[in-house]
Amino acid sequence: MTPVSESPVLRCHPADSVAVALADIAVGATVSLDDQEIVVREAVAAGHKLALRHHARGEAVIKYGEAIGRATADIDPGTHVHSHNLATALEGEVEYRERLSEPDGRSSAPLGQWRGYRRPDGRWATRNEIWVLPTVGCVAPLAEDVAREAAARHRGVVDGVHGFAHPHGCSQLGDDLAGTRRLLAGLCDNPNAGGVLLIGLGCESNQLDALLAEVPERSRGKIRTLRAQEMPDERQAALDLIDELVAGCAGAHRETAEAAELVVGLKCGGSDALSGVTANPLLGRFSDRLAASGGSVVLTEIPEIFGAENALLARSVSADVHRDAGDLLNRFKRYFLEQGQPVSENPSPGNIAGGITTLEEKSLGAVQKAGKSALAGVLDYGEQASIPGLSLLEAPGNDAVSSTALAAAGATMIVFTTGRGTPLGFPVPTVKVASNTILATLKSHWIDFDAGRLLSEPEPGVVEDFCRTMLGIAGGVATASERGGHRVIAIWKRGVTL
Repeated sequence: MTPVSESPVLRCHPADSVAVALADIAVGATVSLDDQEIVVREAVAAGHKLALRHHARGEAVIKYGEAIGRATADIDPGTHVHSHNLATALEGEVEYRERLSEPDGRSSAPLGQWRGYRRPDGRWATRNEIWVLPTVGCVAPLAEDVAREAAARHRGVVDGVHGFAHPHGCSQLGDDLAGTRRLLAGLCDNPNAGGVLLIGLGCESNQLDALLAEVPERSRGKIRTLRAQEMPDERQAALDLIDELVAGCAGAHRETAEAAELVVGLKCGGSDALSGVTANPLLGRFSDRLAASGGSVVLTEIPEIFGAENALLARSVSADVHRDAGDLLNRFKRYFLEQGQPVSENPSPGNIAGGITTLEEKSLGAVQKAGKSALAGVLDYGEQASIPGLSLLEAPGNDAVSSTALAAAGATMIVFTTGRGTPLGFPVPTVKVASNTILATLKSHWIDFDAGRLLSEPEPGVVEDFCRTMLGIAGGVATASERGGHRVIAIWKRGVTL
């Protein structure tokens, strides 16, 4: 992780050939770094890269100790390095040869205890809520409407009643329909939902009976169903069923739980150049401590692993996990290529404005969320996390789609790092971690923790404060997105629409 630095630039790894500007640097300024003095030849904005040595055209540019692309022109020391002189080296599918290595031997202190809800099946929840899920978009407004009324009626009895709209469930076929069904079934199974009302229309492709059959047996008893076309007054029928669900879980109370009972999803959105320097490494420290405590950590956003996968795959606990992870990455690349899209069509405009140039650079910063723990498992979209340690989940980088997938995989909490900011939250508590203090200050009503502190405060104290904050939120402290009422789901639509 980045040490406190008094220099206007930061080298992320001793092998790096570029440094990150921590503030705007003017032409002609002299920058000192590691006994080296560099005259700045071009203005470099905060978050952007400054060349530390000469790069010949075609030579790899190094950041985080790894190649982030190749120079498209000769680059002199002191030059701004960005999309005008650096390009990705990523192409298509890769043959991932088995190369297992021992996970980082660094010791990670276990996390402390937290206060959660113990469910009858033995799992633990960070919230005790009622979720109203539509099988199809036609009844999505009804689901949201009745949830709002029920939430007001039952305020203080349960932690919340939430309706989650989506536009899918009709005009879908085959694997596409199956994916929607698996995703909704996974949400039904999430421990944070003490009760679930499934509202169907009646004529949709995503029929209630088929959906219920996908829900694990352990969660079927907490589900009630309603077919709107069969009800004289579907609204009142829905409210009556919610009343029944609330009565069934109103007696739940928080108890002391071990960190091993937490399942945490990892997400980054709207990254800037400091995301891989502050927020993601900080989350990586938490991930390592949670894994060391026997908890579960789920990493997703597969396209934002392209270019950084070798070190991650090398930490696989077995040859089978290594193979499954490599197959997942190549399957996702094929998904891009079959649509006629390059695998490197990322970063986003906001990422680029913030100083990130290539997907390799973004990915190498992003995977730091997962720390250094061994990769223990690989999950398909809609599949439940069932083993302790780090798992890799199939889902795209889109914030809403991937965060919903994490909740459907059983995450009872999502930690979301960002350098650009967003008010959006998802079904489970979504903790926003800002990579820079400017964002944390400007958008304090969006942000739960300022990782920019790492640039001015000693690391151990920030890490301890962060871990305490995470356990406090798991134990009931509301996140910014919970306070703002910004909670949505999104389903990954991959097939044709009839």
